[in-house]
Amino acid sequence: MPSNNINWFQFAAPQRFYPLAGKLVPWFTVAGILLAAYGLYLGLWVAPTDATQGQAYRIIFVHVPTAWMSMVIYVAMAGWAGAGLVFNSRLSSMMACALAPTGALMTFLALWTGALWGKPTWGAWWVWDARLTSELVLLFLYIGFMSLHASIDDVRRADRAAGLLALIGVVNVPIIYFSVKWWNTLHQGASITIKGASMATPMLMGMLVMALAFWAYCIALALMRVRVIILERERHTAWAQAEMGMK
Repeated sequence: MPSNNINWFQFAAPQRFYPLAGKLVPWFTVAGILLAAYGLYLGLWVAPTDATQGQAYRIIFVHVPTAWMSMVIYVAMAGWAGAGLVFNSRLSSMMACALAPTGALMTFLALWTGALWGKPTWGAWWVWDARLTSELVLLFLYIGFMSLHASIDDVRRADRAAGLLALIGVVNVPIIYFSVKWWNTLHQGASITIKGASMATPMLMGMLVMALAFWAYCIALALMRVRVIILERERHTAWAQAEMGMK
């Protein structure tokens, strides 16, 4: 009898992964739009006004999810880069390259929204706080990864060099996360832990829905970008040329 099991390893080949990514993009795009609309509704209209910060706190519905995603994407990028180095997997290196711009965008948004929140809360757009400084270092790591990769003409050498940088830089992620515990910082501690959440339920729901929205958005963006990278790197093959309408 024929087996109904899916051989997932077949999608490690760029040619097989390309159409799969194309099918997934619309689903994650629609999910991101719907979740963002619902999350903003919860955050802007349902969640109550904060007793201390007033309306200014509502920036957290963008700030916190983007800050989370900036770290998650870097770990994912480093994981894909490491897989590319260990297994010499072309698709893994392509995924790392596809994630880097999205991670840089999330980091920039986290820093920017943090500045918007910091002005009314701390009285300054920027302070050299441990959390903020380590997040800024994360942005430089993303930029360094993309710049190093772009500066090397040979793609496989570029993958290896940038992959090593990504793996070295991953040590900054726990520094960001634990900075509020290790040092005396202005930045508040985590509002959500395994023990519970120190915020009203509507606030929590709005933040979690927005986090899911950013997850879906980032996945859709990475899949779209990796499809472009695949076609660019595989442009000498017949199937890629057919996809680009060159034949």
